[in-house]
Amino acid sequence: MTHVRLPAAISALLGVLACSCAGAQDQPLPGIPPKLQAPAGQTLVLTARAQGFQVYICSADKADATRWHWTLKGPEADLFDAKGAKIGTHYAGPTWESTDGSRVVGEVLAKDDGLDPDAIPWLLLAAKSHAGKGSMDAIASIQRVFTVGGKPPGLDCSAAENGEVSRSPYAATYYFYAKEGGAVVAH
Repeated sequence: MTHVRLPAAISALLGVLACSCAGAQDQPLPGIPPKLQAPAGQTLVLTARAQGFQVYICSADKADATRWHWTLKGPEADLFDAKGAKIGTHYAGPTWESTDGSRVVGEVLAKDDGLDPDAIPWLLLAAKSHAGKGSMDAIASIQRVFTVGGKPPGLDCSAAENGEVSRSPYAATYYFYAKEGGAVVAH
């Protein structure tokens, strides 16, 4: 059985996100906490709005096999530019893959609860690896901000739900940064 959790306000907030990121490519939006700022010497080169799901699986706790939790399997989302054109996908790794075939895998450096207590946290990630030539091959840092939804259906699940999958709709804005002088192919 697959669970899908639909936050009541997600449709309205997706529209707000689509509008709010339109001018963000030249300068990050205000309100990003200091601990999530991209490192000095990096420049914002790409802004994408993600829309999709955070996918969770019910599994036994590694430390206590009598307890069961929803564990993040990974995101499944499409990435869009400010005009609404699909420019890539986001999936487990965490990986961002451009329609040009290039991709970047990140690792979390810092977290912040963000503005919405019912949404997944905001993140700063560092590029861990790259593949392909294109818009993602020079990315050094990624910010996930302005999140909507995406939380698991609850902290605990049961042995009867072992292996079941829950798909929680989410949206977020991703800012991609390159080191100064890093060549980035635009979409």
